[in-house]
Amino acid sequence: MKIAVCIKQVPGTSKVEVDEKTGVLKREGVDSKINPYDLFALESALLLKEKAGAEIWAITMGPPQAKAVLREAYMMGVDHGVLLTDRCFAGADVLATSHAISQGLRAAGPFDLILCGKQTTDGDTAQVGPEIAEFLRIPHVADVRKICALTETILTVESDLPDCVEVAEVRLPCLISVAKDIVQPRLPSFRLKLKTKECPMLCLTINEMEDRNPEGYGLNGSPTQVQRIFPPEVLERHERWEGTSDDLAGRLFEKLTKLKAI
Repeated sequence: MKIAVCIKQVPGTSKVEVDEKTGVLKREGVDSKINPYDLFALESALLLKEKAGAEIWAITMGPPQAKAVLREAYMMGVDHGVLLTDRCFAGADVLATSHAISQGLRAAGPFDLILCGKQTTDGDTAQVGPEIAEFLRIPHVADVRKICALTETILTVESDLPDCVEVAEVRLPCLISVAKDIVQPRLPSFRLKLKTKECPMLCLTINEMEDRNPEGYGLNGSPTQVQRIFPPEVLERHERWEGTSDDLAGRLFEKLTKLKAI
């Protein structure tokens, strides 16, 4: 069985500058990490590998520096890493991102199962996983909280819906987006770091894609455009109050009322 896990490099800090012209984050020179939600997808795939002997591929899209998250995935136990990198991929919205990743999965695949984290900490749209599945024309399930069973043809999962828990049987190949806390992610292994430090990665550009039309990628392929974006204002003003609990409670109530917070 061949399993792919989609991971993303996200800023490791909330202090990130924004390009006022394009509305995208300036990621150069910013400390980065694996998107926390993707760690749950990685661990879920690794547990399936231990049970079923699957081959795990981690795939990410980004500049060359995104190789760092693939190296970390190697340290957790994945077998292969794929980096989608091309200047024309830059500035993609969720649709163009999903299209590019689906093309990368086609080029590196086929895969029996694709796992994604529920969402990313820099975009928070929770749309990329299902959109990848739509581009690949395969079934998908979102908000998966438990993988119940996996055979050569059927995956059984529990999905956390607003009013109930749904048990779904999905025919392979398929894609699932896993929820937070589905499993406890393992820590990277120093032993695997030494073992995999020379492992090659498959780097794919638009030239290796089935669809080589640049109009479908990056800013060109993004139907949604950011009109205005700005970092939140940092308010460092504070007050220190002293007094009895009754006095402080009354003063706090007056303050919140004045600010129209209540």
